[in-house]
Amino acid sequence: MPVVAAYAAPSEGAPLAPTTIERREPGPHDVVIDIAFAGICHSDIHTVRGDWGPQRYPLAPGHEIAGVVAAVGSEVTRFAVGDRVGVGCLVNSCRECDACLRGEEQYCTGGSVGTYGSIDRDGTVTQGGYSRQVVVTEDFVLRIPDAIPLDRAAPLLCAGITTYSPLRHWKVGPGTRVAVIGLGGLGHMAVQIAHALGAEVTVLSQSLRKKDEGIRLGADRYLATSDPETFSGNRRAFDLILNTVSAPLPLDDYLRLLDTNGTLVCVGAPPEPMSVSINQLLGYRRSLAGSAIGGIAETQEMLDFCAEHGLAAEIELIDAAGINDAYERVLASDVRFRFVIDAATI
Repeated sequence: MPVVAAYAAPSEGAPLAPTTIERREPGPHDVVIDIAFAGICHSDIHTVRGDWGPQRYPLAPGHEIAGVVAAVGSEVTRFAVGDRVGVGCLVNSCRECDACLRGEEQYCTGGSVGTYGSIDRDGTVTQGGYSRQVVVTEDFVLRIPDAIPLDRAAPLLCAGITTYSPLRHWKVGPGTRVAVIGLGGLGHMAVQIAHALGAEVTVLSQSLRKKDEGIRLGADRYLATSDPETFSGNRRAFDLILNTVSAPLPLDDYLRLLDTNGTLVCVGAPPEPMSVSINQLLGYRRSLAGSAIGGIAETQEMLDFCAEHGLAAEIELIDAAGINDAYERVLASDVRFRFVIDAATI
């Protein structure tokens, strides 16, 4: 089996370190991708540190992958050597259940295969994009438009689709009042996409520290949740609230900001449970919902949408040797707005 350089966590709680991992021999439907850039997602940190349960180590994370096709299998029809491509959070699914057949592989009832830390169809553990090369079946490879630089495209494969999917599902458009909780890796994409869809966008952040950047990205208003007036003065002000943070929040306070039939959608995934008063849902027929990523077709739609509207992730490009420091900065909310690893340094 091909062996490639990677950065991986050797055990729970251990720093990521340089190593090598095995990739499968490419089959007739496989695409071999030389990885150029890999984004650092908060989910990577939760996973390798065991926040979401025991993992199989060593584990190379990374599901925001952008690169160039190096080789294709004999039956691949959609990609050729040299194509600019990406891989997101999924590398396989059952392809037979109702969810897969309607293009929502992220909700596969037969068992979707995550880009890292999952058991693949051949019984091996998948390894992610903190590496030099990856082998993925053609159906789970995305085409990156020329208008988006590869380094700024990488975070779109998770942060972009994680926010695009709920905004489309809840039919955000002109006249929709959207609030985005947090202006981090997910939040800064949510603001850009909601603005491009024609919504009135408000950022709800702990402080006004990133206000200028939020306005630049497309927010109409920027409010500090540390100010009690934010909650008392904006009752029933929003149709949709997108919660992008991965930390516990007082959900009741945010539910009060929803108008009748409004929805609070959680896309961040804190390891701790959160409580909610059912009365906050009953009063104005409000909803509390969650949303994962998107299917492969919707992810391609998102990439094309971003290219059409001139959208991309705001990034800090780092060498692989800085991954562990980047993790600490993500946890401290000290990044504008997504770290991206230059895979050439792995």
